[in-house]
Order: sequence, then C-alpha cells, then structure tokens
Amino acid sequence: MEAFGQFIPLILIFAIMYFLLIRPQQKKVKEHAAMVSALRRGDQVVTQGGLIGKVSKVKDDNEIEVELAEGVKVRVVQSTIAQVLNKTEPAK
Repeated sequence: MEAFGQFIPLILIFAIMYFLLIRPQQKKVKEHAAMVSALRRGDQVVTQGGLIGKVSKVKDDNEIEVELAEGVKVRVVQSTIAQVLNKTEPAK
C-alpha cells in the first residue's frame, strides 16, 4: 500500500497534463482538419506563410489552387491553410 502512495502524485501530474495540454491540442487539430476539408472554390484563405488569396480549385490529392492576384495562381498543400477569412455559400 505504501508503494501505491508514492505513485499518486505522478498519476495526478499526468492527469493534469492530459486535461490542460493534450486534450485541447487534439481538439484544435480536429477543428483544423474539419476547416480544411470544408474548403471550397471561392473561399478566401490565409496560408501559414501569410499569403492571402482566393481558392480557385480544390484538387483531390490534398492540394488546392489559390489565386493570390489576378492571373497569379499557386498550388498549396491543404494542411498549410491557417484560416478561412470568407466562406462562400453553397450553390443551390
């Protein structure tokens, strides 16, 4: 019984770390994945590099085409999208 008492602080530290660090990070990753999977043509996005552009094409192989200026299009990996500024409404 005495040996179990020595592990209680270690177990409490792990539980606190789980609820304060690990769990919120997992939630943030899930939200980012949902945001990236919901990208559509016409959405205005910000990349992790700080570039702001409009999605011109969503490709199947985890890649999107972003138009930075008129006639300037770049291919971007979907997971590097930091945030979506303006969502387009779905077509009826």
